[in-house]
Amino acid sequence: MNRTPFFDSPLLLGFEHTRTLMERAARGASEAYPPYNIEDCGEGRIRITLAVAGFTVEQLSVNVGENQLTVAGKRDPDPSEVERDFLHRGIAARGFTRAFVLADGLEVRSARLEDGLLHIDAERPQPERQTRQVPIQTAK
Repeated sequence: MNRTPFFDSPLLLGFEHTRTLMERAARGASEAYPPYNIEDCGEGRIRITLAVAGFTVEQLSVNVGENQLTVAGKRDPDPSEVERDFLHRGIAARGFTRAFVLADGLEVRSARLEDGLLHIDAERPQPERQTRQVPIQTAK
């Protein structure tokens, strides 16, 4: 028996954006490499830290678009490793792409590679509080 996905119901027209966000989140949760942490730094700031040991700045890219942060690492095969015979190989030498869905209003501010960890800082800017005069009209 085939089941129709929840958002394909004719009663839920116009929720395509929500469906897309849920599919992105599900894809991101199934990825396991590289490992990462997400830290709440307070005052609307977060830090995402990915373990990218062995990658250089030139081999990494951080892109933001359509409420999605995408981090990719591309490594060209090292010719000297092809000839080596490993008894155990626990250090990953493969490329990766990891995506994170960003909440509305969250802006990526910086990315820094330090000691094999890629730190990406994001924050939700506080809206400026403005006071304005509203003119009062009279009925004639």
